[in-house]
Amino acid sequence: MKKITALLLTLTFVFACVGCGSKSEETAEDTKSEGVMTYEEYMAAELESEVVVETYVQAKQSWWDNMATVYTQDKDGAYFLYNMACSEEDYDKLTTGTKIKVTGYKSEWAGEVEIIDATFEIEEGNYVAEAEDVTSLLASDDLINHQNEFVSFKGLTVEAAGQDDAGNDVAYLYSWDGSGQDGDDLYFKASVDGATYTFTIESYLCDNTTDVYNAVKNLNIGDTIDMEGFLYWYEGVNPHITSVTVK
Repeated sequence: MKKITALLLTLTFVFACVGCGSKSEETAEDTKSEGVMTYEEYMAAELESEVVVETYVQAKQSWWDNMATVYTQDKDGAYFLYNMACSEEDYDKLTTGTKIKVTGYKSEWAGEVEIIDATFEIEEGNYVAEAEDVTSLLASDDLINHQNEFVSFKGLTVEAAGQDDAGNDVAYLYSWDGSGQDGDDLYFKASVDGATYTFTIESYLCDNTTDVYNAVKNLNIGDTIDMEGFLYWYEGVNPHITSVTVK
């Protein structure tokens, strides 16, 4: 009788513990995901609607007047955060891989889908995306599905970006039309499979003290290059390049 009673008490305790454990785990998961969209839900959301996402900092473009512009990504897709409310102290905390919960509004400017008027909270977690090779997608309609992601382009050939004042072909331009000067954005062109594309060194992201800025200034027409950067969009694909390697 004592054995039966003890067994019943043991089983009761086990079931009670299992029930408590399951409830605790479910509550924690519900709290974590409450109101947070998946990447699929974010992409399906209407423009100008409020969105809430959890994502990871991949690079910081700029901070000014308590606003930060940041490239972020998770395992499913990427989010460009434009002029997000951010103190200078918090901006310093946004190191590569930092997990943040972002609340803002989905917007579009010249084809670039981004989150504006946003606020954020730093959360536990870390993730750094590896560059995905999208070279084969450059001429494909599927390329836009990787918008804002950290990507790579391999085996492209540097083409003439324009001409200098003497009428000579040059491998890069300061600003899109050549009207800029050292320190401004750099624009250059490279081709693959018979098509030529324009790439940008965004000076707020990679200024004229960075390796990539100076690497582009040393390109020669005809060089074969590999690149990495963020798949930004402006009236079509306009990658913001962060690394250039001459083969």
